[in-house]
Amino acid sequence: MGAKLSKLKINGKSYSSRLILGTGKYKDLDETKAAISISGTEMVTVAIRRMNIGQDINKPNLLDYIDPSIYTILPNTAGCYNAADAIRTCQLAAEILDGKKLVKLEVLGDKKTLYPNVTETLKAAEQLVKEDFKIMVYTTDDHIIAKELENIGCISIMPLASPIGSGLGIQNEYNILTIVENATVPVIVDAGVGTASDASRVMELGCDGVLMNTAIASAKDPLLMAKAMKKAVESGYEAFHAGRIPKKNYAVPSSPEDGNICD
Repeated sequence: MGAKLSKLKINGKSYSSRLILGTGKYKDLDETKAAISISGTEMVTVAIRRMNIGQDINKPNLLDYIDPSIYTILPNTAGCYNAADAIRTCQLAAEILDGKKLVKLEVLGDKKTLYPNVTETLKAAEQLVKEDFKIMVYTTDDHIIAKELENIGCISIMPLASPIGSGLGIQNEYNILTIVENATVPVIVDAGVGTASDASRVMELGCDGVLMNTAIASAKDPLLMAKAMKKAVESGYEAFHAGRIPKKNYAVPSSPEDGNICD
């Protein structure tokens, strides 16, 4: 049967799934609901500035499709380009969600790359921690910045694998590995996953989880991709803990050499 693997722990809660899903880009809320269910995720992230979770009573409410008693709702600050806007967005999310202060902080640098603005991210994180927010933070794959964010008090570090929505997969495995080796909080890769093998590779590197949206929502068959991603995250995590064989530059026979009948 193998060893029993631990669950992902975020903000004092345990999760069986290590896959976190975004809620944008689906053709409608019914498809959003179906993909989330098929993926097995237990946490979904919501762009407060773009998705209605109660701000507008005249528009469809995502929470009518995704039950907050089943899923952890992780509001995010997508679309914010400075610390002040990100802080206000987190404060709004807490008001809408009855004082819950678990948030995903992302402060973007520009609209072309959607790369994190680490200066504004650090500034926002410092203030939000003072206000008792529990921050899962989107950042670059720089382990120095990752450690600074952890030291500020962020409860999870979320480095990008490659630019948001690019589908390029992990562009610098060494950087991700260095973040994982130095972190004492969960490391969840956020952005850049394009297909199941990317998600599996993230987990094989020892990451605690992976967040994705475009890879599923923009696939030709989002529901089938949601199923594939569930398997990929699980298999990658299990492979990491099983321990892969060392790579070698020469062959090693798979059967015993002693006692060959031709000797």
